[in-house]
Amino acid sequence: MTRWDEILTLPVQNPPSLEFSAADISWSMVEGWKDSMDRLALIPYSRVNDFVRGESNNKDCPTRFHVEARRRRPPTMNCKPKVDGILEYILYWCSFGPDDYRKGGNVRPSRPISEKRKTPAGRPNTKRGCVCHFIVKRLIVEPSVALVIYNHNKHVDKKGMPCHGSMDKMAVGTKAMFAPYISDELRLQVMSLLYVGIPVETIMQRHTEMVEKQGGPSNRDDLLTHRYVRRLERKIRRSVYELDDDDTISIDLWVENNQDHVFFYEDFSDTDTFVLGIQTDWQLQQMIQFGSHSLMASDSKFGTNKLKYPVHSILVFDQHKNAIPVAWIMTPNFAHGEIHKWMGALYDRAHTKDPTWQLGGFIIDDPLADVRTIREVFHCPVLISLWRIRHAWHKNLVNKCSDIEKRSAMAKRLGDAISSICRGNGDVELFEGFLQDFVDCAGFLDYFEARWLPRLGAWITVLKTISLATAQVASAIESYHHLLKLRLLNEADKSVYWRADWLVHKLGTKVHSYYWLDEFSGKNSFSRYWKSEWSSGPNPWCQGMQIPDSDVVIEGNYASVVSQKNKENSHVVLNPGSEFALCDCSWSRKGNICKHVVKSAKVCRDRGLALPSLAMFHYYQALANLVHCPPSDTLISDHAMAVAVSVKTQLDAVLCAVNGTSSTRPAFQDPQSINKPRESETEKANSENGVCASQSQPDAGDDEDQDIPTRKKRKSGNASGDSEDVSIYQDSLASKKHKSGEASGDDEEASTEEDSRARDSRKTGETSANDKEVSASQDSRDREKRESGEPSVNEGTSASQAMQPSETETSQATNGLNNDKLRLAEGAIGT
Repeated sequence: MTRWDEILTLPVQNPPSLEFSAADISWSMVEGWKDSMDRLALIPYSRVNDFVRGESNNKDCPTRFHVEARRRRPPTMNCKPKVDGILEYILYWCSFGPDDYRKGGNVRPSRPISEKRKTPAGRPNTKRGCVCHFIVKRLIVEPSVALVIYNHNKHVDKKGMPCHGSMDKMAVGTKAMFAPYISDELRLQVMSLLYVGIPVETIMQRHTEMVEKQGGPSNRDDLLTHRYVRRLERKIRRSVYELDDDDTISIDLWVENNQDHVFFYEDFSDTDTFVLGIQTDWQLQQMIQFGSHSLMASDSKFGTNKLKYPVHSILVFDQHKNAIPVAWIMTPNFAHGEIHKWMGALYDRAHTKDPTWQLGGFIIDDPLADVRTIREVFHCPVLISLWRIRHAWHKNLVNKCSDIEKRSAMAKRLGDAISSICRGNGDVELFEGFLQDFVDCAGFLDYFEARWLPRLGAWITVLKTISLATAQVASAIESYHHLLKLRLLNEADKSVYWRADWLVHKLGTKVHSYYWLDEFSGKNSFSRYWKSEWSSGPNPWCQGMQIPDSDVVIEGNYASVVSQKNKENSHVVLNPGSEFALCDCSWSRKGNICKHVVKSAKVCRDRGLALPSLAMFHYYQALANLVHCPPSDTLISDHAMAVAVSVKTQLDAVLCAVNGTSSTRPAFQDPQSINKPRESETEKANSENGVCASQSQPDAGDDEDQDIPTRKKRKSGNASGDSEDVSIYQDSLASKKHKSGEASGDDEEASTEEDSRARDSRKTGETSANDKEVSASQDSRDREKRESGEPSVNEGTSASQAMQPSETETSQATNGLNNDKLRLAEGAIGT
């Protein structure tokens, strides 16, 4: 096999982690140049940067790899591509080499022509002659795969001695023990603090206090300098969003300079519209961490009336159930529904980083969303949230209806209409009746007829076909929407809202910094600089769960909730337990779900004063459909049957091992088919012996060769597995005794037991005879009473006894059917 045939047959390795190093890859030795052996592996080309970062975070020798040399070839060529043709060649070298500026070290001669690099190869005082480097080749035959050649993987100099890190004794007490630059995490932290307005002096003061608290520097991040932070602050201050007077050209330049933050871009053309998808590395990490086997939501229409391009946000929920934006998509309002263009690219970006990543469910807030595309891309169920219509109706009710009683009645009516539609009992006629009953509130009705009446058809269709998300999700999305408005739309010059370059610049810098700091554990150290844009504490749903039940008093259509800030005050909640409850607090008057509404609804449902939530209703409905409806897929049924047969076979093997016999019976048999052959064999044997099958033989217990207990069980028609196993065991035991003719103590005990059974049968016969005489005398008395016109004593009893078997049979049949459905559902769930 030639070299390239052997290389191209190697597997492409994609470790399921955000970053990976050489230790996470299986390396292969392939013959290279001049009969040398190359240590190489294949990885996805999109994950080369992850490998570089992972290899830089070496615990023994922390470093940073820089691009020492690069060659590119255009992807389209006139010549025929070769097997070993290369689209791109990149040489990564440890930043502590290749030059050696130590005393007596070797330094490469200066190049006559040297272009100024955008990212320098490393500081001269950090060059210690490290020879660690690797080569990345992007092949023409497989452009999506990168060939990594890593022959020099030791951080040593040309003499083979450690030149930096903890293994180098000469580096102790110097910066050569640590990486040459601060980590990406600390740089992102400093940049985020600077973007939100934290002074440089405050950042350095908090950092110095932290280093002193831990007893001195322990890594490169602890060596952060005031000069470095000042340089970052100056870079931020001098940055501008307007790269060109033409907004379209400015966007193209921004995309070219920020390729790592763009997962999809499509400019205007004759057939396509403008679409720009932004996702930073931190957002991708949050998407993989909190989105795997969990929920992801969509806030699809932010800034529709104020921005040039509305912002479509993709959200995940952290451990505190707060919404985190993991992607922003900008597109014109008329092309809002074309999510099929960018959703596949978003999924591929996460799946490339972690091949095991799988979404648990996707929540939409627009009835016109492309549900089919979402299901095909993410392979997960789709739910819908009512937060958008609830927020709009609630806010306009407060603003356009001043009468509190009428406002409460209208909100309750709207909530009952939505509840009836979600439960499958209503249609658009409910809203038409609402408009007729509240004619006197013209302000809200005009808004409702103009804005929402044309859209109700789409909403009703979706609410009847798609399950509803919980109020907890609605509260989290609502809080995110409010914070995004505070953080983005706060410019003094409103004209910038109609420039797309301003939008992408602010989203990627300042707004992104706020959401990063929301997850930053040390943000409390900068509490004195908090503004309204900062987020602190849990969302209203979690705050409502912390209110004790004793602080809630339910009185009819009102609920009083004690304020947690001032126990002397309380808030009044109208329509507690309804989907459209109203509260008099400031957060609720803005149209949001407040903590008082959340707590009052929970107390009402716990006390049985309100129906379960719509989300819980859909959950119970899904469970009922799963139990009562067999799976339509025959593969699921076959798999469930195969599992049942396997379990039955294993149980039979265990029973046979315990009884000491071998079973050749099939796993599933009809009980009648099991009993009839055995009954026929018994009747045939009895006829040959001159005995009727219907007679009892009390004297047969004296003969040890006859298996009377076994024949009794067969005549009784008992087809249970235990009885069959016992019968087979007794048959085999009796045959062995007959062949051997031995009379052991066990045989005498069996004979004594048979004698006792025979005596019991005689007593039973005598008792039955006495019962017949009593029954005959009773019948004669009843006959005399009927002749005299008196009612018989046994008529009612016999009628009830006649009814009992039928009721028992009906319950048994019903229970059997339900048990079959439950087992079938369990098999489907197991599949």
